[in-house]
Amino acid sequence: MKIKTLLATLLLTMNLSALTLGQTPQHVVIQGDDGGLVDGNKAWDSNTLKGNVFVMFYVDPDEKDVNEHYTKALKKFKKENNLHFQSIAIVNLAATWKPNFVIEKILASKQKEFPDTIYVKDKNSVLVKAWGIENDASDILIFNKDGKVIFYKAGAMNKEDIKKSFQLIKENL
Repeated sequence: MKIKTLLATLLLTMNLSALTLGQTPQHVVIQGDDGGLVDGNKAWDSNTLKGNVFVMFYVDPDEKDVNEHYTKALKKFKKENNLHFQSIAIVNLAATWKPNFVIEKILASKQKEFPDTIYVKDKNSVLVKAWGIENDASDILIFNKDGKVIFYKAGAMNKEDIKKSFQLIKENL
């Protein structure tokens, strides 16, 4: 009986931390030894994913080119439609063999080049553990103005994924 109760509790806990479309994910703060904002090395708080539509790229540095086509299409879509949504790039430093100091230097230059994008370092796969998103991957998440996940894709975006993401962005602005 104790084993059944323990198993049920474990399964319930796992479900509560999993990412669910239409729901606000578990509150997470990335700070200190876990990472934080590239600009100023301050804490990043998932509660900031409210008040605007956010497109989040959660990327293993070894998979950075997987959705380059989507990044380019998104920039074009935003400009052509004069849309105002926020982009955030969270880099999963724990998912790569590359030294953190090298990636952090690249991120600092990217932050200067693209000041409208929020760059975050995740040194210990915090979002993988808290939200159950893919590790060693290129993940795309879209949040509505209430901070609820309205789109999630792990891996390469195809034409249908891109079309659906653009539609959801427009509908939620």
